[in-house]
Amino acid sequence: MEAHGGIGVVREYAPLFGAALVFVLLFRRFGLGATLGYLVAGAVVGPQVLGLVGDAESKLGFAELGITLLLFLVGLELSPARLWRLRQDIFGLGVAQVVLCGLAVTAVIWGGAGFSIAAALALGLPLALSSTAQVLPMLQSAGRLRTPFGERAFSILLLQDLSLVPLITIIAALSRNPADAAGPPGWLLGVYTVAAIVGLVLAGRFLLRPLFRLIGVLGEREMFVFAGLFTVIASAALMDALGLSTALGAFIAGVMLADSPYRHELEADVEPFRSILLGLFFLAVGMMLDLGAIAERPVFVIGMALALIATKAAVIFGLGLLFKMGWRQALALGLLLSQGGEFGFVLFAQAQNAFLIAPEAASIFGAIITLSMATTPFLMVLTSRFRAEPEARSPEGLEGPRHDGASAIVVGYGRFGQTVAQMLIGQGLSVTIIDRNPQTIEIAGDFGMKVYYGDGTRLDLLRLAGAADAQLVLFCLDGDQLDAEALDAVRHAFPHAAVLLRVYDRRSLMALKDASVAATVREVYESAIEMARLAMRNVGVDEGEIEDTEAEYRRLDAKRLGLQVAEGDIYAARGAMFSQARQKAEREKAP
Repeated sequence: MEAHGGIGVVREYAPLFGAALVFVLLFRRFGLGATLGYLVAGAVVGPQVLGLVGDAESKLGFAELGITLLLFLVGLELSPARLWRLRQDIFGLGVAQVVLCGLAVTAVIWGGAGFSIAAALALGLPLALSSTAQVLPMLQSAGRLRTPFGERAFSILLLQDLSLVPLITIIAALSRNPADAAGPPGWLLGVYTVAAIVGLVLAGRFLLRPLFRLIGVLGEREMFVFAGLFTVIASAALMDALGLSTALGAFIAGVMLADSPYRHELEADVEPFRSILLGLFFLAVGMMLDLGAIAERPVFVIGMALALIATKAAVIFGLGLLFKMGWRQALALGLLLSQGGEFGFVLFAQAQNAFLIAPEAASIFGAIITLSMATTPFLMVLTSRFRAEPEARSPEGLEGPRHDGASAIVVGYGRFGQTVAQMLIGQGLSVTIIDRNPQTIEIAGDFGMKVYYGDGTRLDLLRLAGAADAQLVLFCLDGDQLDAEALDAVRHAFPHAAVLLRVYDRRSLMALKDASVAATVREVYESAIEMARLAMRNVGVDEGEIEDTEAEYRRLDAKRLGLQVAEGDIYAARGAMFSQARQKAEREKAP
């Protein structure tokens, strides 16, 4: 009997995954994104069209683990320090978006659909939440998650997840169901939230890190997969037991492991499960699309979906301008977050249980959420040229970078960058050079060098210059203009390019210890060693002694730098500093 049931499951999932494969490839081919492909595939094979697959609710409940895994992976990319840096966007822009969009959509529903105030709030406030499961993968695939634009979008999405608790509290307060009176009050849910976050923080530091260290020592590769999934599921289960957001629990667990040496291993292990389950989530959402409800009231459903998109896009666009974003970036943010989200289904169920809305209303507005999600890829494609930043030009009208099929992109054409670029060109490599100093560009032009104007630290400008096809991206900028997060974003956006970086000093190297770059070069390290060699030669030191001294200095300096980076302390390994006494002691130890 069990075998027969297992075969039934296999037969049910075969058409589901087959349809997903066909439609996702098709929609990707036309630049419409995977999400829309999953939604259409689910609708086609679901009970509303072909009827090949059923029981969408159970599949949706299981596939929501994909959202949890997604938030865990996002948390792994956000160290606590970076999260603290985003606090103004999270609690400023994020709170403003949820409140203003919620009230605006409530007003549209109350005025346009004839619902009571309580029912309009129960429907409008959940519609203020956007789809984390749709937006984050779109940002990741475009390489924009770690850019200022991506960080602002993520800040809003994170606050939306946090707002799940107060929204549940509001619906409970409006409830017409006497059974809800026995539920926990809103202030207690708030206490649960704080306690759960503190508990996850402590567990991450005192339980999870030692656990992963033990697994690393034992060398059990498979156990990393189990431990990673256990971390996500256990943190989500804790939140679920308290009636809170499971995705928030997974996110906090990810943040606690963001600075651990096991972060990349966990990402590699969890990512395949995230991709599969997130795809299944959108398939289930497509299956749940009530085509009958749309057919009965097509004008209302389509009109309300368009009203939702227009209202949210307009409010977020205005907030973006208020928070000093350029109008193109503000418009992109508004369109990207204009859809309803997966948490709307959860809150509609809460409102239905509270006798605030009828089951038919929950079904219709669920269809409205699904339709709004389906429009996002179209909106982003149709407005891409309109939203695109103008080609970078200086006030003097200098030419911005373009895709010339270069093998290497050199950012910064000062004293350092000139030598690097000219040697690469001398080797026969095609090189695109970017600098933002008009005077440098003009002087380079006088010597026959083509240098483009622009800020080469921007991902969009690097992409315009052809970084996606380049073999090398070399940052030859002076000072500390790039941090580890920015470099990781470049490496993530252009994985086929080796990233090399000029750094100011050893403090800069310590700050970049987690940056994924192919190589770093200290500004004056080699020139200072060369001057020391010349000085020793001028006072008659034997050439062999000079070579030995240089080799010993490089060895001790590398050892000292390694200890400084490991401990994060510039004063670490002071005893390993190179000196004549140290050199003499080392010679005496030699046989």
